[in-house]
Amino acid sequence: MTLIAVSKTFEADAIAPVIGAGQRVFGENRVQEAKAKWPGLISAHPGVALHMIGPLQSNKAREAVALFDAIHSVDRPSICEALAREIDAQKRRPELFVQINTGEEPRKAGVAVAEADGFIANCHEKFGLTISGLMCIPPVDEAAAPHFALTAKIAARNGLKNLSMGMSADFAIAIQFGATHVRVGSAIFGHREQQYRPAR
Repeated sequence: MTLIAVSKTFEADAIAPVIGAGQRVFGENRVQEAKAKWPGLISAHPGVALHMIGPLQSNKAREAVALFDAIHSVDRPSICEALAREIDAQKRRPELFVQINTGEEPRKAGVAVAEADGFIANCHEKFGLTISGLMCIPPVDEAAAPHFALTAKIAARNGLKNLSMGMSADFAIAIQFGATHVRVGSAIFGHREQQYRPAR
């Protein structure tokens, strides 16, 4: 099981002690924020892996492929096309997860449950992408377990072994349903501000 320490909104000086304590996998939500603080950290701490866990825009695909070791938010054809192009151009292959919108929330990213199988097949067949697993974020006002169970079921029938699910409040439940990657932020870093403010 991989623990992803979610370092979004925290500056490099808050992240370095966590690396020093032995954590090696970190998650960021925004490409620009990650670009601002991680190259120096990675240079100073070889072996650290960086995962993109937030929504990805097609015009950020080039930077995302160059910087991240995994991308958890593959959710639409335009992203697939942009990632396939950049993976081919850069000869760099980050691990890819398809995000499933298990709660069918209109304002949340992710592939609809009914479209998941077809989308995963298209990732392979149309875009030539290797999908490692699935990611989900349950609705905040619903029990997480049914959403984790549904994500695990979709992954199993598509032959995908990895499940990125579970955050600070529910990672223990996610592990019970087979999570291979949990995304934990506040339990590691404490309360976070809403906006990243780069060090001056």
